[in-house]
This record gives sequence, structure tokens and C-alpha cells, in this order.
Amino acid sequence: MKTVLVVEDDGIIAKAMNIRLRKMGYNVVVANDAVYAMDRAVKYQPDVAILDINLPGGSGLMVAERMMHTAETADIPIVVVTASKRAEFRQKASELGIGEFLEKPIQSSELIEAIERVCH
Repeated sequence: MKTVLVVEDDGIIAKAMNIRLRKMGYNVVVANDAVYAMDRAVKYQPDVAILDINLPGGSGLMVAERMMHTAETADIPIVVVTASKRAEFRQKASELGIGEFLEKPIQSSELIEAIERVCH
């Protein structure tokens, strides 16, 4: 069973993702800010991290960059999920090598497909 780290500061969205992913058979670990996200990533070694961009304590892209430069988390694939339409976020994600960038609102099927693509 794959473990998914959901990093989302909106409690309603985090809960919805948690419920949907668990129904699909995933273990889910939730973090609601950038600092806690790194702690959870190191501790639980998830198979994939879903990162919102706008987070307390730093951006999801900052978390992604940190994960990529930390030995324990460097190989964890990342899916960015954001409500932001700012082109520079998509550009930065691309520069970091993040292949999956989804804009909210998203369908459960869209999220599952993105997870499966990055986890091969």
C-alpha cells in the first residue's frame, strides 16, 4: 500500500483528499505547513508528496526544493496542487523537475492519475 503525504493548509481540502485517497487504498499522512511537511516527509518516507503552493511557513515549491536536496527525501516524487494561476509557479515547478502540476479544483480521478504517473 502506497503512502501519500498531503501538504495542504486548507483543512477542508486536506480532509477531502485524505478521505478520497484512503478510499482508493492509500495510506495518508497530512501536514498543514511547510515546516511540518519536511518533518512528515523525513519521518514517513511517503511514496509521493502532494504539495499546495501557498502554505504557512513557506511555499510548497520551497518544500519541494528542500525535499530534492535532502538525502532522505530526494527520491520522493512530487505532485503540485494549487489554486494559483500564476505562471511563475508553473515555471518554477518545471525548473525543479516536477512533472505534475494540477490546478484546483481537481477531480479525485485526476489526482489519482497524477499519483500513479509519478509513482510508476
